[in-house]
Amino acid sequence: MKTEQASPDSQVSIQVIERMISLLDALAQYPDPVSLKELSTVTGLHPSTAHRILNDLVIKRFVDRAEAGSYRLGMRLLELGNIVKSRLNVREAALDFMRALHRRTHQTVNLSVRQGDEIVYIDRAFSERSGMQVVRAIGGRAPLHLTSTGKLFLSADDPKLVRAYATRTGLAGHNKNSITDLAKLERELSLVRARGYARDNEELELGVRCMAAGIHDDTGKLIAGLSISAPADRLQEEWVDDLVSTAAQISAVLGFVAEGAAA
Repeated sequence: MKTEQASPDSQVSIQVIERMISLLDALAQYPDPVSLKELSTVTGLHPSTAHRILNDLVIKRFVDRAEAGSYRLGMRLLELGNIVKSRLNVREAALDFMRALHRRTHQTVNLSVRQGDEIVYIDRAFSERSGMQVVRAIGGRAPLHLTSTGKLFLSADDPKLVRAYATRTGLAGHNKNSITDLAKLERELSLVRARGYARDNEELELGVRCMAAGIHDDTGKLIAGLSISAPADRLQEEWVDDLVSTAAQISAVLGFVAEGAAA
């Protein structure tokens, strides 16, 4: 079988693109404008080569010329970044991760968001063979205080807002395991904050337990919860680390940088 070889022109184009990227990556390392000499040193490019490429990037607004001989990243990159952000939603970011988590646990994986005093299930990865009837379909709702994801959102609220929620809803329960007392709910939310994840121990549905971890956007705001639901006797503690790690990976796709992760 004949192997198709790249033409000389295409090889030159790829080389130019690689050099452009190396210059952009170098500029990203500096908070202030950088001299041509410094960029040439950092990238290993000859000054004349770096100068020629930077001029083309300036014309296209990917780079700004701050003053003679110094450069910084341009506004076009911000414009493109905002376009990417506007087109990226949590469902798209989460779906492949949810499916992978389901394959590892063989249990239902839910993606939920907050709407007022309830959570809404917006996506789910599950198998009919999981042994648990999926009661709440996509679009279904449940009270915040009775669900693992709901507790995540309440734990992020100011204590005054939690008390206001309790007053509005009356902390109505669904069964004997439901938390219907404000003091008990506040203790539960303290545990959620300390652990970094939340649990539902048959508080919404008898025979079903859940664990949830939060998904954050690029501003650090909690925007969704990722949860595993399983028959009460099948939920395994070792899934917690995998769940938290998966939620963190989804958050990273959305642009969230955890404290201590930035260089």
